Amino acid sequence: MLEIVSFTLGPASTNAYLIADPETKEAAVIDPAWDGRVILGEAQKRGWRIGHMWYTHAHFDHIGGAAAIADSLNPLPHVALHPDDHVLWRAGGGGAFFGFDIDPGPEPTIDFIHGMNLQLGSNIFEVRYTPGHTKGHCVLYAEKENICFCGDLIFNEGVGRTDLPGGDWNILEKSIREQIFTMPDETVLLSGHGPQTTVGHEKKYNPFVRE
Repeated sequence: MLEIVSFTLGPASTNAYLIADPETKEAAVIDPAWDGRVILGEAQKRGWRIGHMWYTHAHFDHIGGAAAIADSLNPLPHVALHPDDHVLWRAGGGGAFFGFDIDPGPEPTIDFIHGMNLQLGSNIFEVRYTPGHTKGHCVLYAEKENICFCGDLIFNEGVGRTDLPGGDWNILEKSIREQIFTMPDETVLLSGHGPQTTVGHEKKYNPFVRE
């Protein structure tokens, strides 16, 4: 079983997800967007232990809360990011371009690899490499739960921007068609911005990539 608490935080209204196995109380934060103490406080209230921070990509608005979370945890959480986004992470997620001085938090200790599995209690998450928004963007697919945490790859009737360094429209479209649209239509997509949607809805109504 998987429990999910979502937050919309920071200057870009970014979605962060606190997830946990209620049996083991083991928790992870997917994209600790901003205001890390808010996320940490919710975990503490529920008696969850944050042992992992998983980044779909390294833009500043998806890692801005990481340092505050890690500063309050001992031991430090395991941090996972695709190696193609390490340079972006070291640069504070490009925050300086938008006027933000970002502490990126603890060094990533796990390199995402396409097809690898992450485990949180009894829950398994498949890592799918989905570049296009950034060079190292990945999504996390929990097949058993019919849920995909898809970062800024695809939104409710929208797609991630490709005009920032590392972005590429053709690659992004390929990632969506090969890694998202191959999931069952009922799969819920939890994006980095905006409301949740489903694979089936996006196939039919997304004006950028509909079938």
